[in-house]
Amino acid sequence: MIESLSEGWPSRSFERRGSDSVDARLYALLAVATSFGIGHHVDHVIRGNHVGWPITPEITPFTYTLAIYPLVAVGLYLTRSGRVGAGYWTILFGAIFAVVTLAHFGPVAVEPPADVVGPYEHAVVGYAALAWLVAFVATLFVATVYAGHRWMLARTGAV
Repeated sequence: MIESLSEGWPSRSFERRGSDSVDARLYALLAVATSFGIGHHVDHVIRGNHVGWPITPEITPFTYTLAIYPLVAVGLYLTRSGRVGAGYWTILFGAIFAVVTLAHFGPVAVEPPADVVGPYEHAVVGYAALAWLVAFVATLFVATVYAGHRWMLARTGAV
């Protein structure tokens, strides 16, 4: 009876293959993207605009974006324990890429580049903060594409 119930479920080898789809390059991209994210949050605090709880009493988009770090920590735990693989990271990186890009660039940006550069007394510092943001977005894009590639390899059994 139990064997018949488990026939449609993925085997342990498939689950293992999923976590094996996360290689050293993907871990490195995760580390770089997380570092850029932390730096960008610190930039918000330094320039003092578009911040929220726990820096100010208001709940703002800044507050919600702090949820990224527990999602990264849980993802690392689940990856290391063999429960998730590149698919998790593809979805997470893609979602973060979409949120950061939409929040900062384009016609619906709630924090356009002028809000990143403007608060700084010296334009060079503001443009450095903007360059950091652009590098963050580029890293998220590369990480999303690479994680997606690893996910597809895992799904075809090539990993």
